[in-house]
Amino acid sequence: MKRPKALFNWSSGKDSALALYKTINENKFDITCLLTSINEEFQRISMHGVQVSLLEQQASSIGLPLIKMEIPKEPSMEQYSDIMEKTMAGLQSQGISHSIFGDIFLEDLRKYREDQLRAIGMEAVFPLWKKDTSNLIHEFLDLGFKTIITCVNETYLDKSFAGRIIDEKFIADLPDNVDPCGENGEFHTFTFDGPLFKNPILFEIGEIVKKTYPKPKADDHKNDEDYVFWFCDLISKETLP
Repeated sequence: MKRPKALFNWSSGKDSALALYKTINENKFDITCLLTSINEEFQRISMHGVQVSLLEQQASSIGLPLIKMEIPKEPSMEQYSDIMEKTMAGLQSQGISHSIFGDIFLEDLRKYREDQLRAIGMEAVFPLWKKDTSNLIHEFLDLGFKTIITCVNETYLDKSFAGRIIDEKFIADLPDNVDPCGENGEFHTFTFDGPLFKNPILFEIGEIVKKTYPKPKADDHKNDEDYVFWFCDLISKETLP
C-alpha cells in the first residue's frame, strides 16, 4: 500500500528528534521534508535561538530536504496564520496530506494545529501524544541521542541550566515543577547526535544571553513583569576560521 506523504515540523530539539525517529521506524508515512519556523530578522529558529547554519547541518545529516518558513520578529496572529496557510497550501499542492508534530500533552496547541490543518484539508499527527515524559526522556537518552539546552525560561530554571547537556544528572537536578521534557516551555534544546544522524553536528558553546519579552495582557502574572529567558548561543564549527 502506498504511504501518504507527510511533512515533519522540525524544531531542532529533542522531542522533534524522537518523534521523527519513531515515525521513520513505524514506516506509515513517506516523509518528504522538514519544516522549521525561522525568525526572519535574526535568522534563528523561533524560541530555540539556534542559528540557521546549524539547522541546515541537521537536515543534511538526517537526509531530508529543509523548508524554512520565515516569520517576522513580532508577528500578529493574522500574519502568522497567513504565512502558515500559504506555506501549507504550497506543500499540499505537492501531494502532502499529513503534518507531523512532536507535541506531547498541550491540548490547546494540539487543537489549534488540528483546526488550522483541517481548514485546508490536511491532517495532524502526534507520535508522542500523551506519552509519559519521564519515560520519553529516558528513552531518548537510551537510544543514543545527544542534546543541549539552548534556552531556559527563568520562571522555572536559572541561568546555570543554559548550555547544559541533557543527561541523568541534568534530569535529577530539575525542580519538581519542571517537566522532564520541558513541555510547558521551561526549556528548549538542540539535538546534535543520535540514530537519526549520519554524522554529529559540530559546534562550540558561545555566550549566554539574557532576553526579556513582555507578558500578554491576559496573562495571570503581574503585568509589570516580563518573561525572562536565557539563551545559550551555539557556534557552528564549520563556520569557524
